Amino acid sequence: MALDNVTTVVGQLTTDPELRHTKKGIPVASFAIAHNDRIFDRDSEEWVDGDPTFVRCSYWREPGENFAESHEKGDRVILIGKFKQNDFTDKDGNERSTLELNVEEAGPSNKFATTTATRRKGNGNTSKSKGKAKAKASASAKAGSGDDDSDDDFDF
Repeated sequence: MALDNVTTVVGQLTTDPELRHTKKGIPVASFAIAHNDRIFDRDSEEWVDGDPTFVRCSYWREPGENFAESHEKGDRVILIGKFKQNDFTDKDGNERSTLELNVEEAGPSNKFATTTATRRKGNGNTSKSKGKAKAKASASAKAGSGDDDSDDDFDF
């Protein structure tokens, strides 16, 4: 078993994800999430919000495009990724470093909301056996995903 620098972070989007493209045309969604713990104050017998932690995130390629298309400010999300330290010199000549989460997987949190998944066509989801029942998206098609009777669904 290999150990890796993978972590899970849950929080709320502080802004809408910003989708941009590198000079080579690779899409990347950039966004930040905020997380704060709630603690029970025994003196006041009330729940109190703790100090927020902000995490800057990047989500690359088609999954990042899907994320930017699917989420907006305030959405509670679950992110799995690896932290990367970026070292740089600021405009005043000071050495600085930032910590950023390079997202590998992301999804909505169902703790305070309901969600619906919509499968996109053309992403390698091909049927291997036509005799088994297929999973179908429960929402209307998005962004040119076509009809639900395609052979793009996974067999279960």
